[in-house]
Amino acid sequence: MRQSPLKVIAYAVWAYHRFALSTSDVEDLLAERGVIVSRETIRLRVNRFGAHFTACIRRDRPKPNDKWHVDEVVIMIRGKKHWLWRAIDANDDVLDILVQTRRNANAAKRFFKRLVAQFGEPRVVITDKLRSYIKPFSALAPQADHRAHKGLNNAIEVSHRLTRKREKLFGRFKSHRQAQRFLSAHDQINLIFRPRRYQLTTISYRHARNDAFSLWIAYTAEMAA
Repeated sequence: MRQSPLKVIAYAVWAYHRFALSTSDVEDLLAERGVIVSRETIRLRVNRFGAHFTACIRRDRPKPNDKWHVDEVVIMIRGKKHWLWRAIDANDDVLDILVQTRRNANAAKRFFKRLVAQFGEPRVVITDKLRSYIKPFSALAPQADHRAHKGLNNAIEVSHRLTRKREKLFGRFKSHRQAQRFLSAHDQINLIFRPRRYQLTTISYRHARNDAFSLWIAYTAEMAA
C-alpha cells in the first residue's frame, strides 16, 4: 500500500470510520477494486492517516455553538474501567473526547481545560449531576451558566451510541491509546459525513454529502504536501 495512490489510502480511512467496518471488511472492499493489501497494512495506514484527516477537519470546522453538553461514559479496556469524556455543542457536533482512568474533579478539570483552550469559554454548560464538575467549571469558566440536570443531556447520550457500536465490533478496546486515537478520528470524520438527515430535504442532504466528499478530496491532496 506504500506505493498505492493517496486516494486508495483515503478511501480505506473513510470506509473504516464512516461505516461500522473492521480492517478485514476494508481489506475485502479494496480487493474487490483490485487493490491487494493485508489487514495489518490497513490498520497501520488508518492509524497514521486518520490523524491527518482529523487535524484537517478540526482546522477548518466553524466556530462551535457556545452551549455545550459534557458527559462521561464508562468503557472497558483490558478488563479495567476507563472513562470516555465527551463534549458536544448545541448542534450535536462533537467538540472533543478524552479517555481517562478516573471520574473525579481532576479528570473533569483536565478535560474542561482542554476544551476551553481550544474553543474559549462557553455561555452554557450542561452536565449530569456529577459533583466533580462543579469546582473545575466555576474556576475555568466563571461566567458560564452550569446546568446540572440528567434529563437535559439526552443529546450527548445519543452521541455515545456510535462508540458503543464500535466497541462491540472491536470486542472491547485493546488499550487506552487505541481508544483515544480511534475515537478522536471517528467522531471528527463522522462529523462531516453524518449531517442531521432528518432535518434536511433530500436535495439539501445530497448537497451536504457532496460538500463532505469535496473536503475529503482536498484533505487527501494535502497528504502529498
